[in-house]
Amino acid sequence: MVKTTLSPIFLTFIVLLGWLVMGTAPIHAASIKQIQEQGRAMVRDAEEMVMHGGMGDGRAILHHCAEVSKQAQAILKLLPAGSSQGREAAPHLEEAIKHCKRVEEMGDKVDPGASLNPAIKARTAAREAMKHLAAMKDDGT
Repeated sequence: MVKTTLSPIFLTFIVLLGWLVMGTAPIHAASIKQIQEQGRAMVRDAEEMVMHGGMGDGRAILHHCAEVSKQAQAILKLLPAGSSQGREAAPHLEEAIKHCKRVEEMGDKVDPGASLNPAIKARTAAREAMKHLAAMKDDGT
């Protein structure tokens, strides 16, 4: 029976090589589509939020605004670091989150007309962010 042992240096080299290959695998192609789909869902919720606000449904405004905020936060985490469009979308996503936080602080017991103003601002920010997200390409620009 022959025993073969690999040298510790060779094993370290193999581990580092594997780490480099796995750590730098291109994930942007799938991420861009995921980001854009998340952006479309965010805009849909923003539209629903304002529509319900026009109908006087404070609970629906609060629900959809929470969804907009959740989706904007998820998009911020997924944005590729090297994407210029992503960098341009980030302030709009943060603005949507900020306005939705105002809606959340007001709660659903406030007059829906009062929460409609920040909801409209959140929708505007979500739409603007989506313009930049839609322009993102698979190459990360």
